[in-house]
Amino acid sequence: MDRSSTIRSRSRAPVFVVGCARSGTTLLYDTLMSAGGFAIYLGESNIFNLLAPRFGDLSVRKNRERMLDVWLGSRLFRVSGLERSQVEKTIPEDCHNAGDFLRIVMDELAQQQNALRWAANAPEEILHLQRIKETIPEALIVHVIRDGRDVSLSLSEKRYIRPFPWRDRETPEGAALYWEWIVEKGRAAGALLGNDYMEVRFEELVGNPRAVLKQLGGFLDHDLNYDRVQETAIGTVARPNTSFTRDAKRDFSPVERWKKQLSAARLSKIEDLVGDTLSDLGYKLAAPAGNGNRFDRAWNRLIYRQFFELKYRSKTNPVVRALRPALTSAKVDQIVIVDDRAEPRKWKVAKNSGPIPEPLGRVSAGQAIVQHH
Repeated sequence: MDRSSTIRSRSRAPVFVVGCARSGTTLLYDTLMSAGGFAIYLGESNIFNLLAPRFGDLSVRKNRERMLDVWLGSRLFRVSGLERSQVEKTIPEDCHNAGDFLRIVMDELAQQQNALRWAANAPEEILHLQRIKETIPEALIVHVIRDGRDVSLSLSEKRYIRPFPWRDRETPEGAALYWEWIVEKGRAAGALLGNDYMEVRFEELVGNPRAVLKQLGGFLDHDLNYDRVQETAIGTVARPNTSFTRDAKRDFSPVERWKKQLSAARLSKIEDLVGDTLSDLGYKLAAPAGNGNRFDRAWNRLIYRQFFELKYRSKTNPVVRALRPALTSAKVDQIVIVDDRAEPRKWKVAKNSGPIPEPLGRVSAGQAIVQHH
């Protein structure tokens, strides 16, 4: 691995798997790891969206040393399998932004595992695509999009979205508006990235994986052999990642779950709020269009979108950052999702595709990575 090279061949370029929470980003990320050639890191990166915004300008040595100290004390470091000395000697000198930090860590991990390249499971970093491309110019972006009605159910069930102060949890209607906001942000940013941006529909990944992997493999310039993916079966490839534990106990189908779990009244409200976006993405509406109150629809969309924008902007505001409690390793551990209980894996080299983990089987494929959603 040559850290001094800023632009690499497409077949070695880092890959960012992004999308709205509960859209299937972990399934796609685990699929990439199962295909071989990618460094295995069993967790979400959380650099651009969580750590970097809390420590300010990383070109300031004190800031990057503080961030490194928190990262080294957290599960994000422990799950990497790296030694402290492998990153401590490099980051204080060579790191000047979030992209440098992530590249240094993941390059070290890839080198240790003799991997061809690395990927980041980074759902919320869809809000930071411009910064990602500024600091890692060769990065390839894969945006996973899922039916917003299914996403809204999962987001509400997991209490992923911090609701208005007067609510215990966000409703599926509010979660649907969050899905729409995130998807629109990602697509708008992706439109500026040209051939370095690709969208994958979750329903197609589940229903026709061979075709999706063939197309995605061409985009990434990487062999994504479906049979090898199934044989290796890391994480959610082997075990479904569902918000509804009862679903895991019977035949699990993550597609169009909303048809059984949303009442007609709630479905009508959701489609009234985000139906245009669902239709634009090719999802067929179930409820007749235009039945809702136009004033209520416009008001709810305005309030929620302003609420989401305010929370997003506050994360990078230096005044707000100064007023917030310091981010500690313990706090990071409460937020992030990693599989730090997985046992170390043995490695072998697959012809023409780099190192892959020894196959673990469909049932014993380690701990499933459950997203923080």
